[in-house]
Amino acid sequence: MPTPASMQATSRTSPALLLFLGFSMQSVNAGMIDKEGMAPWEICGLCHGLDGNSRMAKFPKLAGQKASYIEAQFNAFRHQLRTNDGGQMQAITEEVEPEDIRIIAEYFSRQPAPQPTEDTAIDSDLYRQGERLYTQGRESLPACNSCHDASRSDTPWLDAQHAEYIEKQLRDFRNADRHNDAENTMRNVASTLSEQEQKAVAHYLSRSAFRQTEMEQK
Repeated sequence: MPTPASMQATSRTSPALLLFLGFSMQSVNAGMIDKEGMAPWEICGLCHGLDGNSRMAKFPKLAGQKASYIEAQFNAFRHQLRTNDGGQMQAITEEVEPEDIRIIAEYFSRQPAPQPTEDTAIDSDLYRQGERLYTQGRESLPACNSCHDASRSDTPWLDAQHAEYIEKQLRDFRNADRHNDAENTMRNVASTLSEQEQKAVAHYLSRSAFRQTEMEQK
């Protein structure tokens, strides 16, 4: 049973040490993280990387992401409109002052966009299938890039994102575990994709870098 002294020590423990000790961020209550001296984005950087390039597929890369999208998702977690991560993000968002949300979003949006890792193997058949779905779509399914491009502030950039993360989001939309999409758009799209197609799109996107080109053409 924790002693009063150990509980007091835990309340002063930094987020990094909490993670090191194996605490789930879901179990970290508001007020447990000592944020003194930390920039607003540094709490997010513990999982997503200070440069926005997370090393673990569980945490999406935020570097170069649209600031408006980061802010919208942050608020969705904060207000429990998005809960498909087991509650970890909700716990973290409670540690952030509302006025810092935009600062965090702007910080990560200004980081250089991620590039696919050079040592990532490409399955040519899977890549081509994913490319067709993303750029051309198919019967009854519009191309993904008809929404996920530079012209929309309410949709995320997806290139060079972790494949496993993209697949999970598609599964969550398909199963209605994630439901903060406007007008059920992503739930409708994901419900028409087979598991093979989901894997193909994720494989293609994780190994692609088209963001800068689209921004220059905007």
